[in-house]
Amino acid sequence: MDPAHFFAASRVLIVAGKGGVGKTTVCATLAGAASEAGLSVMVVRLTPGGALHRLFDAAPITSSGSILRAGGAGRGPITGRLVTSDEALLEYLEDHGLQRITKRLVTSGALDVVITAAPGIRDLLVLGRVKQLESARAADLIIVDAPAAGHAVSFLRAPAGLRDAVTAGPIATQATEVLTMLGDPARCRVLLVTLPEETPVNELIETAYALEDDVGVQLGPVIINGVAPRLDGLDTDPRATLDALEPTGATVLDEDLLDALAAAGRFRTAWESRQREQLDRLAEQLPLPRIALPLQFTTDLGPTQLDALVAAFSTGLHELGGEVR
Repeated sequence: MDPAHFFAASRVLIVAGKGGVGKTTVCATLAGAASEAGLSVMVVRLTPGGALHRLFDAAPITSSGSILRAGGAGRGPITGRLVTSDEALLEYLEDHGLQRITKRLVTSGALDVVITAAPGIRDLLVLGRVKQLESARAADLIIVDAPAAGHAVSFLRAPAGLRDAVTAGPIATQATEVLTMLGDPARCRVLLVTLPEETPVNELIETAYALEDDVGVQLGPVIINGVAPRLDGLDTDPRATLDALEPTGATVLDEDLLDALAAAGRFRTAWESRQREQLDRLAEQLPLPRIALPLQFTTDLGPTQLDALVAAFSTGLHELGGEVR
């Protein structure tokens, strides 16, 4: 599938997955790919901090909005926006003409009491802010860096729970409007992220069925992060290779180094095999398209690694063809 068509299919992409699987990196990858397709992109974070801005070599994201990458030469601009439940509540009250209450809540320290008064109100307020940004066309594509998978289900369930509990008034209206957005695939889809490991795959499968059954949101392709690139020749005996060298080269490697090379080959082979087992299991148990992103062999991801991930995602999207709903 062409990336421009894929990203134009929904105005909001909510990215969720178990903590530590690289959701934020995937958000940046999606943003980069959509930007390359010419779309303007806003990445919404729900908590302060994080490494998203470092992937673009930009300043940290703020609640007033930050430029992650300027547009130009066919690329759309990428901005970041911090949306917290506190900010969402204050904006909600101000939008309803309650500026004086807003100031009192802030000065008295009662903001947390108000937010926790009703279960799910935090999540509804944040989703309501996302819905507001989507309705206002703040960008061609809004990417939400959602909570970890366990919280993601309750996060997306919150509007339905509040709509059932509060049948009238502005909260009920907000919940209904958010549910309308979540249930419309032209407006919103969820992309789940995992690593090719047993526990993250288990959690992703459970989350996928819970979201489709309980929330009614449409799921996009599963993003499998951190896939080890296949290496050929790992089963070759280093000593056999050494014997084929010129005699002058035979003295370069001693026995300890040859043993270490053989052990490294066995380790990499076993690692790739375990990853393939989890990829096969995911394909059997969850009938969704899949896109693999290669592992980046560094703990300090930056623009160079992001470019490689964007290229891999775009290639994977092309290879899916008509599989994407």
